[in-house]
Amino acid sequence: MSEAKNITGKISNLQKEIRNLGPLMRGSVTLMGNKNKQPYFSVGIQKKTRVIYLGDKRAEKANEYVANYKRLLKIVDEMTLLNMELFKLESSK
Repeated sequence: MSEAKNITGKISNLQKEIRNLGPLMRGSVTLMGNKNKQPYFSVGIQKKTRVIYLGDKRAEKANEYVANYKRLLKIVDEMTLLNMELFKLESSK
């Protein structure tokens, strides 16, 4: 039973991390332009690519939001594996 408690503790910690992530955006910050590369944010939504100009100040913030989104995906993967382990423990009883 202590293994199940350990797993639920890890899940609880991951849930806390999700609550503290802050703003997030799915997409990417890319540099566009032939001679003078400028930062843009792009994302595909509803089969359309949407692009906005960021400028240097907003590019840093957008990169942070994208990093938060990527961390969220990793947390979801970790939680999935932990929940699978809990299911295995339940079925072995």
